[in-house]
Amino acid sequence: MEYTSGSVQDYYALMKPRVMSLVIFTSLVGLILSPSNMHPFLAVISICCIAIGAGASGVLNMWYDADIDRVMNRTIGRPIPSGNIAKSEALTYGLIMSLGSVFVMGVLINWLAAIFLAFTIFFYAVVYTIWLKRRTTQNIVIGGAAGAFPPVIGWLSTNAPLTIEPVLLFLIIFLWTPPHFWALALFMRDDYENARVPMLTVTHGRRSTRNHIFLYTILLALFALFTSFTALGGWVFLGTSIVLNSIFVVMAFNIWMRGDHDAEGDNFKVERIFFRYSLIYLFLQFGSVLVDHGLGTNFSWGFL
Repeated sequence: MEYTSGSVQDYYALMKPRVMSLVIFTSLVGLILSPSNMHPFLAVISICCIAIGAGASGVLNMWYDADIDRVMNRTIGRPIPSGNIAKSEALTYGLIMSLGSVFVMGVLINWLAAIFLAFTIFFYAVVYTIWLKRRTTQNIVIGGAAGAFPPVIGWLSTNAPLTIEPVLLFLIIFLWTPPHFWALALFMRDDYENARVPMLTVTHGRRSTRNHIFLYTILLALFALFTSFTALGGWVFLGTSIVLNSIFVVMAFNIWMRGDHDAEGDNFKVERIFFRYSLIYLFLQFGSVLVDHGLGTNFSWGFL
């Protein structure tokens, strides 16, 4: 395949900007919630390093997955399979961004946050992309840890000690990830099967996937409500959790009740709505933590 000189938009697309926006927001939440003060300029540098590190992970993911991206309808238009950027260029770009973000984080912020950032990049690019994604049905469950680290890194970038709050934020994202991506896999099953990626829909079928989505959504809802009564929680978080998770569980129940005939009849409308709602869910759930923090409405009697 001949490659053209990639545009700025192509290199930006390699960084998975939608994923980056979520990483920026969750890491910012961790940074703001930290009890340690941080100079605004250093805070901006910290968030930029985390964002660039996340972008580097996306680049390395697209570099390694270029072969399967070429056979999936959802990803065939990405910069490498479309011929706009060569794999070697993407690899160089990803490595430079990885090393640069970690080095700047270490020198200007602190090395503990830099180590966590380096581990996150490694976990997503190597553990998930190279090792897990093509080998196990649990790829999303285990690999989801990579996307859950940003709030922890944001917290640590302020030089605050690692306490229960960033761990709770990590666990919320960790439990949110499987139902989010399994919903995508329900209406993109053929893509994953053609690419020989062992997603749950391919290895165990859509019925089993629906069961797992319902189970994990219930676990997420219970954990979010539990978190409401910890040091992280407050009146706004509690109210938001009740509303968001009630809707989420009902939507997961609707998915669980559906069969393939129903889903194919409306082009997986319910599953697509669930997938989009899950993104709104995470932003609002994390946003409610910030509101409680800003208003001072956290529960002083939280038991963790």
